[in-house]
Amino acid sequence: MGLLSELTRGLVRGADRTAPWTSKRGPRSFYKSRGAKNAGFITCSRKFKMVPEMVPKLVVPDLTGFKLRPYVSYRAPAGSEPPATARDLFQEVVAPSIKKDIEGGTFDAEKLEKYGFEPSQEGKLFKLFPKNFVR
Repeated sequence: MGLLSELTRGLVRGADRTAPWTSKRGPRSFYKSRGAKNAGFITCSRKFKMVPEMVPKLVVPDLTGFKLRPYVSYRAPAGSEPPATARDLFQEVVAPSIKKDIEGGTFDAEKLEKYGFEPSQEGKLFKLFPKNFVR
């Protein structure tokens, strides 16, 4: 009966009472210090000593004459271009240089590293699966 009574008590009181206590739920004076870095330290006499090097400084470029706005509305139409695939990237980046080398007679099938081909995946953070790896 203990489980059933606890469930009914939770339904009657509401689920919000079990939510974690954050600065959003407290009064205006409540500050739990979540995710913010201190710009100094507390001395042995319990006083806060501010360190100017620890204060974050925002570097903002001069945007005078810039055409774009900083906000994109959710009502903006979707992009007209389809998302890029691996084939599209190959056709735009690598294929023209391979075609130029073939026409010029300087293409060598043994030196594909020139075009970005990597013969082994050793030391790579993300390795290709063997079935997808071109041999």
